[in-house]
Amino acid sequence: MSTRKKKLIQFGISAVLIVMGVVGLLVLTASKPEMKKRRPPAPVPMVRTIQTKSGPQTVSIQGEGTVRPLREINLVSEVGGKVVGVSPAMVNGGVFKKDDTLLQIDPVDYELAVTLAKAKVKDAESRLQLAEEEALAAVEEWRLLYPDSSSENSKPSALVAKEPQLAAAQARLEADMADLSKALLHLERTKLKAPFSGRVGEEKVDIGQYVSPGQTLGTLYSTEAAEIVVPLEGGDLFWFDVPAFTSKDGRGAPAVIRASLAGRELSWPGKVVRTEGRLDERTRMIHVVVRVDKPYARKPPLILGLFVTVDIEGRKIEKAAIIPRGALHQGNVVWVLDQESRLRFRKVEVARIQGDEVVVTEGLDDGEAVVITPLKAVTDGMTVRVVSKPLAAK
Repeated sequence: MSTRKKKLIQFGISAVLIVMGVVGLLVLTASKPEMKKRRPPAPVPMVRTIQTKSGPQTVSIQGEGTVRPLREINLVSEVGGKVVGVSPAMVNGGVFKKDDTLLQIDPVDYELAVTLAKAKVKDAESRLQLAEEEALAAVEEWRLLYPDSSSENSKPSALVAKEPQLAAAQARLEADMADLSKALLHLERTKLKAPFSGRVGEEKVDIGQYVSPGQTLGTLYSTEAAEIVVPLEGGDLFWFDVPAFTSKDGRGAPAVIRASLAGRELSWPGKVVRTEGRLDERTRMIHVVVRVDKPYARKPPLILGLFVTVDIEGRKIEKAAIIPRGALHQGNVVWVLDQESRLRFRKVEVARIQGDEVVVTEGLDDGEAVVITPLKAVTDGMTVRVVSKPLAAK
């Protein structure tokens, strides 16, 4: 067989196979059932809910501030001299009690001044006594010279009775006594005593140093109480009592001061006592003062300069529900689930937003499920799925 015939046979076989494949494909395509178009089901979002519970709720107002002393003064010398004695408490952080002697200035010069003043007083007393005796003698002599002048209305003149000399002697005695009192006062002031119980904030003197009148020798602060100034918005003061500000004779709202110190979370009881005298012009905030009694009674103490959180106990609302702040939308709208697991928009009455919580007074019933999951696309009446059982509200 020639080569040309072989090629023709191979081409014919290939053509037959191709035609058979095309016919088979057409048969299979014709027998395939027609696919119907369907819309995919709309996705149902999954949400978490919280179960509301109404009841009495106490409003809490939270603020922050720095601890400062109730009283703080500069220890100033009123007399000059060399420091000859320093109390062991006269160091930074030293503890002292009222009337403790903190510093002793050399008293020798002032003791000599007292001695000289006492001598002058003795001299003035003797001069006054001599003047009184001379005046009595002058009056007796005048009566001897004028025996007919014994009536009650007849008396010697002031010069004869030496009244000017008596007045001068009396004035001299009073002046010398005043000098003695001044010398004794200066001597007493050589001892610098603590005006109250407290601690030393800063000391600027040591033994052997010469000090001048008016020189600041240290800083003292009391430990009987501490104060925290808490900046608050004007609307916050509606919820608690501030003496002489929101009421005339209020006792002041109780407060709890919290801080982290020495690796521990600590708290101290306190009380609102007043507001500062003016509104802060820069922040438009009102500074409320909270006082803590005996801040150094426990260890570790409520030390000065510590930054603390203050929780002020406010008024009690007879019936309210607390929900997370994330459950509130558009100011006063919450998402509530109905019996058919449909999301419904509900307007509520918000009494106060405190931290991460919202106090709701109207619009929610007990046991209702409030959605707390944030959703991007939300419509009123949309169907949702609950992840788990509703969480219990506070």
